[in-house]
Amino acid sequence: MSEIRVGVFGASGRMGSQVVHAVDKAEGMTIVGGVDIGEPRETVGPAQVIVDFTHPDAVMDNIEWAVSHGINMVIGTTGFTPERIARVRELVEAHPKVGVLIASNFGIGAILMMRFAEIAAKFYPSVEIIELHHPNKVDAPSGTAATTARRIAAARDEAGLGPVPDATVHDDGARGAVIDGIHVHGVRLQGLVAHQEVLFGQAGETLTIREDSYDRVSFMPGVVAGIRHIVAHPGLTLEMDDVLNF
Repeated sequence: MSEIRVGVFGASGRMGSQVVHAVDKAEGMTIVGGVDIGEPRETVGPAQVIVDFTHPDAVMDNIEWAVSHGINMVIGTTGFTPERIARVRELVEAHPKVGVLIASNFGIGAILMMRFAEIAAKFYPSVEIIELHHPNKVDAPSGTAATTARRIAAARDEAGLGPVPDATVHDDGARGAVIDGIHVHGVRLQGLVAHQEVLFGQAGETLTIREDSYDRVSFMPGVVAGIRHIVAHPGLTLEMDDVLNF
């Protein structure tokens, strides 16, 4: 069987350079090119799959170009709103042989952390999320935190839980962002890479689910799995659950 030809958008970035190295080491796939924002995309034209770790301002144009050229995508760039997801869905429906995977996190531990939080959500009236990253991260809250909050909120709704208890009246921003009723707090600090805590509470008990990524190499097994998955699964795949057979 021929090797999967892989291109990278954002090839010289912190994540993109790791992807190039990981694909070089992986069996059954090869790098055919990589570009950064502003460089000609045609360099990666021979690719079957393009991995995108660029910027929220660039990713939608990248998707439109790749899908229109019949190239599958694995996307780790964040900043996806429901409207952006709807647009990607339109694009893949217009090109039914193309697959696009969008994941807020490729780390196996982070994926499990989100799943564990979703399971725990129905048992606790109180929940908050703290996400901690390096200070060069351009978006806050992180895509992982936003996805976690939405999944927790959906699980709470299904369980019939009401709003998270909170008597705060005066708030100058200390209570963080609110996503689907879940408070999310962002920390940006030198020395960090990517970390998240989900704190649950009820009378007399708390539960903390935490995941720490100390090196970007931790995301690469998930990226490689995503590449293998998307060549055989046209359409839009959201998050890594189907890739890992959750």
